[in-house]
Amino acid sequence: MRCHLMDVLPHIGGQLTEIYPKKPIYDIPGYPIIMAADLVHNLRKQIEPFKPTFTLGERADTIEQNNDGSFTIVGHAGTIIEAKVIVIAGGLGCFEPRKPPIPHIENYEGKGVDYFVKQPEAYQGQRVVIAGGGDSALDWTIELAEIAKSVTLIHRRTSFRGAPDSVDKVIRLVNEKKVNLITNAEVIELEGNEKLEATIVEHHDQRLRLETDNFLPLFGLTPKLGPIAGWGLGIDKTAITVDPLDYSTNIKGIYAVGDINQYPGKLKLILCGFHEATLMCQSAFHHIYPEQKLSFKYTTVTGIEGFEEKSNA
Repeated sequence: MRCHLMDVLPHIGGQLTEIYPKKPIYDIPGYPIIMAADLVHNLRKQIEPFKPTFTLGERADTIEQNNDGSFTIVGHAGTIIEAKVIVIAGGLGCFEPRKPPIPHIENYEGKGVDYFVKQPEAYQGQRVVIAGGGDSALDWTIELAEIAKSVTLIHRRTSFRGAPDSVDKVIRLVNEKKVNLITNAEVIELEGNEKLEATIVEHHDQRLRLETDNFLPLFGLTPKLGPIAGWGLGIDKTAITVDPLDYSTNIKGIYAVGDINQYPGKLKLILCGFHEATLMCQSAFHHIYPEQKLSFKYTTVTGIEGFEEKSNA
């Protein structure tokens, strides 16, 4: 079966590419540790023999089911795609960073304020202030402590929501004086002319002024389904309800895999996304070819030879 991918991002990889390309991932079998960008690179290389096609930088806006059961997908820029099966792998949907209520913070976006860390090297020798108490804030505090001139972690509480191991690493860096930690505090103001120059921190009854080159408010993401919410699918909060037998939705021929779906026992892991996609593909084949028997073989025996002759779906 041929596959075409439409993605609003200008590149493939979703969150792995857009939000944390340099973040280590630990749940991929056979890789004790692999960077997010490297995983995307390896997957791209793995699918090359099957010649998938792409429409990037365009959002899928509308879906219409045709009389023969097939679908017409129209992108926001006017691209039209005809397909017999649709698989929604939209991750968290159209996600936006949770921005702290700091006056005029938008004036410093891209000028010292970043909501994601894409290239850690950009913070080499910089004075960095990180705000947050979850995994992302802890992970980047640990990572940037090795390359930044200084790293200060601001948290509104004394306890953290992140992994205990990450908390221990941060505390160790604090004791080694590689990280400054200020708890029971929050950034309330930003200063600077053409770019960020300082953060103002409220700590107890004091106002602390920290000279700052980069401020990273890492409070997570606010997921929004965007146009997907209007496609007539079964929605549970911000996720698509699916049948865990094959990850099909309430519309025959439309499937949802990965973080975008919801079912009893759901685990939001990349590892589980691979499993869901595998079962979905088997069901999609039977949907397209209801009279044809699928000859299931192990790739250790068949490899991918002869794929081009068979890929006429």
